[in-house]
Amino acid sequence: MTISTSDAGQPLRQNVSADAKAMMLFDANKKSVVVAYLFWFFLGGFGAHRFYSGRTGSGIAQLILVIVGIVLAGVGIGLLLLLPLAIWVLVDAFLIPGWISNHNNLLAHSLLSA
Repeated sequence: MTISTSDAGQPLRQNVSADAKAMMLFDANKKSVVVAYLFWFFLGGFGAHRFYSGRTGSGIAQLILVIVGIVLAGVGIGLLLLLPLAIWVLVDAFLIPGWISNHNNLLAHSLLSA
């Protein structure tokens, strides 16, 4: 694949339609349900799937709960934090597709109106 250059050695700008630019921006910024589930499966207790989905506040809450729960597990109190966290993470498994769909729909709408 060769890139056309001008006489000055700079790449030539190709005229790209607004629709093509919007599609490229959408593809570059969309979220994937598969990636979200991989984060949920491997790092769910740490809130990684929530960080990926743009739910940073609740992701921080899950991260704090797991850290404090692990630290206090030796005393026995940590299980009182880890059990609700486990239920919370399990419920998140059913919410992930909606989060990702909502993010992608909002992204598409913002690119269409821009």
